[in-house]
Amino acid sequence: MGAVKTKRMPRAVREQQMLDAAVRIFGQRGYMAASMDEIAELAGVSKPLVYLYLNSKEDLFTACIRREAAALTEAVRAGVRPGLPADRQLWDGLRAFFAHTAEHPDGWSVLHLQARTHGEPFAAEVTAMRAEIVAFVTRLVAVAAREAHRDPDLPEHEVAGLAEALVGAAESLAAWANATPGTTARQAAATLMNFAWAGLGNLMHGQVWTPPAEPA
Repeated sequence: MGAVKTKRMPRAVREQQMLDAAVRIFGQRGYMAASMDEIAELAGVSKPLVYLYLNSKEDLFTACIRREAAALTEAVRAGVRPGLPADRQLWDGLRAFFAHTAEHPDGWSVLHLQARTHGEPFAAEVTAMRAEIVAFVTRLVAVAAREAHRDPDLPEHEVAGLAEALVGAAESLAAWANATPGTTARQAAATLMNFAWAGLGNLMHGQVWTPPAEPA
């Protein structure tokens, strides 16, 4: 009897297999230490095939960043239910964010650590993703201000600054949560809501903290 022929794997499926392997190696070993040999071996393909599909290590890393960034933003968007009060939307978004980063620690390492420290082209990819999330949070803060009183007096630049601070805190907390066994996405989201939203709530109602006067 002749040899059994196996069905060729579709290119898109094979490419995702390579990206899965690359995210794992980049996330755990770092961009500089990762080798194309390791990635090819983990993906179960030859190194020339990786180069054929994805051109170079730099292009492969960029493809990983784009895929993981798209997956994270989609997870956050999918987790938010429109029509709810702003705090509930933020709560749902944070839970989705922390759940995704916990379930994909290598992907989060690629985005949060590796991409930001290995050159402007890589960092720019993450910056674009972050800007989308910041814009989402900015809208929620603005909605909350309108809900609190009809004539919100929060300046636009202050709303944007609050959103930046909240996203930065979420990024740091995700890194901490992934390194702290037993921390759930719900716990991480609740920690940030108690830290940030309680203060935002006071701010919305005019209870503003002011710095002390400068000495004469």
